[in-house]
Amino acid sequence: MKSEKITKYVLFAVSLIILLIFAGMVFSLAGGAMPVFKEYGLKFIFSADWNPTTGRESYGALPFIAGTLITSILALLICFPLSFSTSLFIAEYYHKTRVASVLGTMVDLLAGIPSIVYGLWGFYALRPVIIALGLSDQGFGIFTSSIILAIMIIPYATSLSNEIITMVPNELKEAAYSLGATRFEVIFNVIIPNARSGIVASYILALGRALGETMAVTMLIGNANIIPDGLFSTGNTMASLIANQFGEADGLKLSALIAIGLLLFLITAVVNAIGKYIIKKLS
Repeated sequence: MKSEKITKYVLFAVSLIILLIFAGMVFSLAGGAMPVFKEYGLKFIFSADWNPTTGRESYGALPFIAGTLITSILALLICFPLSFSTSLFIAEYYHKTRVASVLGTMVDLLAGIPSIVYGLWGFYALRPVIIALGLSDQGFGIFTSSIILAIMIIPYATSLSNEIITMVPNELKEAAYSLGATRFEVIFNVIIPNARSGIVASYILALGRALGETMAVTMLIGNANIIPDGLFSTGNTMASLIANQFGEADGLKLSALIAIGLLLFLITAVVNAIGKYIIKKLS
């Protein structure tokens, strides 16, 4: 009994520490963002003007919110058919074979590659292809960075979806096969309905990774403080803006960057909340 009480108190203390860390993040970011919100109010969120010139300072977060959402959603759209097909290949069609083992290992290795390496590969390999195809004069832009983001999140979505699909009870699949169902029918009438909440969760986690990605996007998006007017337009994301300008920022500009960090935090929280709601409805 004594050991159970000690364990209970230790777990409570650890949980409390996590809550305190979360609260500390929110309050510190909110405190740092307060000056810019006092200066501009909610106009800061909806303004497209970003001018750090002393004497003509003006800050607005809309271009970076737009760049973040566009690149992340486009990356998820590119990621889905590739990662879902790969997870079905590994978990269902070639389950427990050498081919699936090798491919699964490669997927896990891709998940561990640092983002800066993806950025370098995109700069020296993908960017020249974009230029050669005539899609962008400089090879920088929303589309290029979205492709890199998609490649980065494919391993996460694939690995998680693979695990979820393999957890579907074999008894359900065998029962469907015994009734004469084809593999295609088993996948879409047995596996997906039983695994859909977990599959959705895997793509929400992948979207969260895309929203906060910094270095790879910074190297490829063009870092233009404007609202993108097309898929091949240059732009900027919230994370890449902070990475580029935080080191030299002070005063109101520093507060604006902290406010953008706070907004990114809130956007990620909203995405996760929506994801949990969808998962609950699908369960």
